[in-house]
Amino acid sequence: MTASPHSPPTPAPMMSGDDYRESLRGYTPRVFVDGREVASVVDEPALRPGVNALAFTYDFALRPEIAPLALATQTSRNRVVNRMLHLNESAGDLLNKLEVVRLLCQETGCAQRYLAHDALNGLAQAVARIDDARGSTEHRARFNAYLAHAQDQDLSIGVAMTDAKGDRSRKPHQQANPDTYVHVVERNGKGIVISGTKAIVTGAPYMHELMVMPSRNMGREDEAFAVCCAVRVDEPGITMVSRPAGRPGDKLENGDALFSRRYGQATAVVMFDRVFVPWERVFFAGEWEHSHVLTYSYATHHRHSCIAARAGFGDLLIGAGALMCEANGLDPEEKSNLREPMVELIKITEGFYACGVAASVYATQDPHSHTFMPDPVYSNIGKLLLATQIYDMHRLAHEVSGGLIVALPGPDEDHNPATAAKLSEVLQASPDIPYDKRIQTARFIEDLTASNQGGWYSVISLHGGGSPAAMKQEIWRNYPVGNKVELVERLLERGVLHDEQRSITKNRQPGRCCDTGCSTPGQPVMVPLPVLPSKL
Repeated sequence: MTASPHSPPTPAPMMSGDDYRESLRGYTPRVFVDGREVASVVDEPALRPGVNALAFTYDFALRPEIAPLALATQTSRNRVVNRMLHLNESAGDLLNKLEVVRLLCQETGCAQRYLAHDALNGLAQAVARIDDARGSTEHRARFNAYLAHAQDQDLSIGVAMTDAKGDRSRKPHQQANPDTYVHVVERNGKGIVISGTKAIVTGAPYMHELMVMPSRNMGREDEAFAVCCAVRVDEPGITMVSRPAGRPGDKLENGDALFSRRYGQATAVVMFDRVFVPWERVFFAGEWEHSHVLTYSYATHHRHSCIAARAGFGDLLIGAGALMCEANGLDPEEKSNLREPMVELIKITEGFYACGVAASVYATQDPHSHTFMPDPVYSNIGKLLLATQIYDMHRLAHEVSGGLIVALPGPDEDHNPATAAKLSEVLQASPDIPYDKRIQTARFIEDLTASNQGGWYSVISLHGGGSPAAMKQEIWRNYPVGNKVELVERLLERGVLHDEQRSITKNRQPGRCCDTGCSTPGQPVMVPLPVLPSKL
């Protein structure tokens, strides 16, 4: 039943960061990190930076000045919910999501929780398409019930999409070991049983639930592998093999890992061994002909979010680079050899972010779910730019920082009576910037770009949300090359008419609309950004 649009929206219960931490104690997932089993996820030092990052998203949403961005009204339920669990109802929703993800990632490096938003929006499109094709409401009903559950419990949901894949040249049903893909091994009146392996599951150990989704377009022979369902992280039969989150053990006392000892991101291989899933948590099982809808829609939503996430990371590099210039006693205003790389860093960051803004403004309403989908061309171009330029961003941060990062003394030297005093004299550059402040900034840049964590940020930027090859395929698939061809043919006065069978002209411009054409009346295009305090 839809709430009256005239009654004020009811806020869903919202957790604080401490509430989130405490909620994890109600789950007992089987997790291994560095070859040992974890007794308690919330108390595990190797996972603490990841838990901290998720906890920050909860506290962030409770800040009054942030609420217009971090929260949204789900009009179908007349319910105020966390934006990370909201279905987009306008282009403005997409813009606001973009902004809040950027803000979150400025603070945490990667907020992680936005994957739930992307999965829920993609899944809403997929179940609506299945029901419309079948003339039913079954899949929508299950999804809507689960959406209400997630919103009202303020859950963190991990996305288990990427399968282990096995032999990449073979389809799922052709694999020698079927468990390289998650698949249905049994079904009965109560539900389904799944087995298989998902890899690169972001934040898996410290999520509440996992959304299991197919990772590719399936054929008829792959029917068993076309499965989407939600499971608690501690369901019997689930085992997680996780990497540590951030750099939790690196010089905690002396401040080497200044950023990633506090915030980080774990990824896990999740193995399913005959895990039972009741039907109310199964969104499709066997509908192979619709598997591509979820795969492509989730990918587009997620690449749109990745743009904002890496823009937040870019903000960290820009700020740290400027501080390093100052600490070195140099002013980019006066030194073109510093100003040019700083501008290049700004250009890269704001360039791919602008694609995210364009993807929001040119969003289209899905005819089946009526949710809003970011433009796929701009979403994929933005993600492709950041994926391939992340290494340039690191290089530029190094360039403006000078060579101090290379010869940076370890943090233990700050307390070594035999060297500390001399180092503080000879390694201070600007008389206005104390030695310890210069070294602190250099270590911050090292942590973000030249540590094991920094290298890992590069890899997830390159492959997170799909490989560059996948993005190029989507750009070509969606870009209206046909319009450009016909434009030139018209100018050449060839008189060639559009031919549906002609390959080079099959993609044509669907049309660009103004804001009133793609936004629900009364919905703001974008909430004004709050003026944040210097320290959150």
